[in-house]
Amino acid sequence: MSQADPILFCDHRGEHSAKVLQVLEGLGYRVASSSYLRHSLETMMESSPRLVIVDSLARQGLVEVRALDRARQTASETSHESGTNGVAPTAILIVADEDVPRIGGESALTGGPWDVIRSDAPSEEWRLRIDRLQAGCRQAVDMLDLAHRASHDALTGLLRKDSFQARLSEHFSAAQRHHFEMALVLLDLDDFGIVNKEHNHVVGDRIIQFVGEAIRHSLRTEDVAGRLGGDEFGIILPYTGKSDSTAVVQRVRDAIAKLSGKIPGAETDIKVATSLGFETYNGSDIESLSELRLHAERALRVAKERGGSQGIYFRTIDDSAD
Repeated sequence: MSQADPILFCDHRGEHSAKVLQVLEGLGYRVASSSYLRHSLETMMESSPRLVIVDSLARQGLVEVRALDRARQTASETSHESGTNGVAPTAILIVADEDVPRIGGESALTGGPWDVIRSDAPSEEWRLRIDRLQAGCRQAVDMLDLAHRASHDALTGLLRKDSFQARLSEHFSAAQRHHFEMALVLLDLDDFGIVNKEHNHVVGDRIIQFVGEAIRHSLRTEDVAGRLGGDEFGIILPYTGKSDSTAVVQRVRDAIAKLSGKIPGAETDIKVATSLGFETYNGSDIESLSELRLHAERALRVAKERGGSQGIYFRTIDDSAD
């Protein structure tokens, strides 16, 4: 939160507008104003301001402040799920009069840094509290970055193996409890060992990075992808049955195949292809998560055995033919 970042002043009460704006502009901050809650919430979701100053309509202002708190939590979660990291959370500064202790003790905001200031505070205190919120936002960003690095693969930005397994367990349990459909897709690249042997690991890493991007861009917001090993990947498709899973598998296979050709650092063109195996679950037709994974693994093996560059649904495998 620098002085170049705009501040959203939620002047819902309309009593301190001129005074607060004069102080903030005197300190060099850029300020946008909102006079009612709905507009404030819309502005928060659209522009994610680094600081929101709230002069609440109600004297305690708990309902309004908590609504703003929920809005910044939603904006933060949306940013995280879209892969946007290092973005500071929105800080909230509550303007109060004689009710400062009461607001501070009861609001219990959880969506990010917050503080309370009296409307008649001198400009030096305004700067001090804004600076303190700025430090809190930086600390929150650092914590988010650490958590992201711990759970996500550095090369592809997809979940690491343990984090992917944890999400898979969560989705399986939810599907089992509520009888939701879901699918598990496992894939790895065809003949990737030859790429590393004929070229070098720098080229191999670039291919893995491109594959990660292709997978991510082929999925919906609610889908989950992870890198499970060197050239092995997994995809969780919540609320998805056989037909839609087949479409996703085909889309991922085609997106990866389009990577074929000139790879930076390679002297010759490289064919990039993948084999995929997948299985679905409707909440009751499979006994356990282990069984779901075993089915997807077997389908992946069959895809490899049949020449690769294809996806196989476990329930289409003909046991007698195999």
